Parts: sequence; structure tokens; C-alpha cells
Amino acid sequence: MTGRERVYRTLACDHPDRVPRQLWTLPAAAMEHGQETLKRFRARFPSDFAGAAGAAKVCLTRGNAYEVGTFTDEWGCTFINVQRGIIGEVKEPLVEDWSRLELVRPPEALLNIDVAEANRSIAATDGFVIAGCCPRPFERLQFLRGSENVYLDLAEEPPEFFDLLQRVHGYYLKELEVWSRTGVDCLTFMDDWGSQRSLLISPAQWRRVFKPLYQQYCDLAHAAGKKIFMHSDGYIADIYEDLIEIGVDAVNSQLFIMDIEEIGRRYAGQITFWGEIDRQHLLSHGTPEQCRQAVQRVAANLMRGGGGVIAQFEYGGTTRPENAEAVFEEWNRISTR
Repeated sequence: MTGRERVYRTLACDHPDRVPRQLWTLPAAAMEHGQETLKRFRARFPSDFAGAAGAAKVCLTRGNAYEVGTFTDEWGCTFINVQRGIIGEVKEPLVEDWSRLELVRPPEALLNIDVAEANRSIAATDGFVIAGCCPRPFERLQFLRGSENVYLDLAEEPPEFFDLLQRVHGYYLKELEVWSRTGVDCLTFMDDWGSQRSLLISPAQWRRVFKPLYQQYCDLAHAAGKKIFMHSDGYIADIYEDLIEIGVDAVNSQLFIMDIEEIGRRYAGQITFWGEIDRQHLLSHGTPEQCRQAVQRVAANLMRGGGGVIAQFEYGGTTRPENAEAVFEEWNRISTR
């Protein structure tokens, strides 16, 4: 069974030959453990996923996002970084006040992807291919306005806030549409919606303001015959049902700060859980045996029909290599039959 077939069977809860896997690595992991360590790890546990070539060959950024100093992204947002290996924060937002709204320039040049090159790279892999774009409207608002301003905007809901949101959303719809014309298997979007204990805004406001945007992303993907995945850090138990309703095929979330047993009782079999294993505590400070037990807990509660779960986790700078190995070793032992 190829990686592509394995993932599709998993999404359908239809008994893949094994649980598909995907590793995310932070730049801090290579800085701390060395590229050779990660290279050996990937060789031992090959991914069932792949990316596509064809991204627009333009450079709209300045600086290095993962080095100490400043980095300006493709939207013109400047991040200040004080720690190697992770991205910094925006301290002087582009749209500090609404008089600067017209300074927002979506990076239209990035829409000029090479579809033929993308399709050649897709044809050359048997992995499940994820598109090279990932809309993030809530986070982009924070990068453009600053987080404090965005939360005030959500409290007051001025018309300029919705003007900016629609500019951002409109660009992301274009980006998804462009990639939907390629042969990728999947489109993705993301926004970190949770704190450690709750959603960052009320579920009611989330449903009114942001859920309709995400619905459009899902509808666009499915109309093109693509799957659509979402990532969100933090506690998002309050909106799992909404994500299922709008058609998200797989969600990547921090399962271990929520009630995995309750999540399984309510949602297993209705959406695929795209990872993860606890990176806050277990991967960094736990033992290999504790990591194996965590895998067993996820499998016992969230798998249905041998599928419904993707063995994904994030390898960061503080991840213990022996714990990372234990995670994928244990997933290899999980029966899908």
C-alpha cells in the first residue's frame, strides 16, 4: 500500500495496512540535535506525506525567521526574534491604527504558481500530497494589527475590522483556488484558536465571524475533489463539532490538553485526528514508556475501522530523541485490522 493509499484509507476509516505517519520538525530541532540525527530518523520512519513543487519563485521576505533579529514576511509584517529556532513576534504592527489600512498589500505574486511543475512533482511521488499554502486569517489579522488590537476589535467590531478580515480572506480564497487546480490530494488551513484551557474567544463569536470563512475553504476544496485539513493549537474541544459540520477531513490539535476519552466518545469516526503526541510535557520531559502509553491512549480512543488517526507529532528543540523513536515504534505496533 502506498502512502497516498494509506492516508485515503485512514480518512475513510477503512483498515489501512498500518497507521500512516508524518513528522513535523522545528528548525530548533536541527539546531539542537543536528541535521544528521533528523536525517537518520526520517530514513528509519519514512513519511506517508509529500509536498508539491511549483510555488512561485519570488522572494518577498527579508531576514531569517528563525534567527535572532528581525524578519519581515511576505505581507510586510516584521517579527522580532530573541530565540533561535522559533519565529518571533510582531511588536510594531503594520496597521497600528485604521488610518494605515491601505498599507495592506496581499502577496499576489505568490499566486503565480507553476501548475505543470507542481503536477510533475506530484506524479513522481506515491505519498499523500499537501498543497504549498496554508491560510491563517485569524493569525494574519494579529500579524497585521497586533494581538491586543485584534482582541479589542473583536470586542468592538468596527467596520474596518471586517474590511481587513475580508481582504485577508479574499486573498486566501484565491490561494486555495490556485492550488486546487493542481493534482494535490489535500488543501490545508490553520489558526491557533485555543489557550491552555479554553477557546480564545467565545464559541458563539467564533461561529458567527470565522466559521463561515472556514466553510468556504472546505467547500472550495471539496468542489475540486480535494481533502482539507486544519491545524489549531490550544484547547479547541468546543468547536470540534463545528469543524465536522463544515467538512474538515482531518484536524491537527493538542489532544493532550483536552479530554481524549470524551473526544473519542463524541467524535471518533466523524473526523480524522491528524496527530499529535504531547510536545509540551511528554516528548520533552517524559520517558519512552510514557510516550508509548500516550500512543496507546490515542489509538484506543480515537481509531475507528483501523483508521481515523494519523501518527503525527512535532520534533522540537527540547524533544528527546529516544521519545521520538518510541512514538513511531509504538504506532508501528498498532493493529489496523
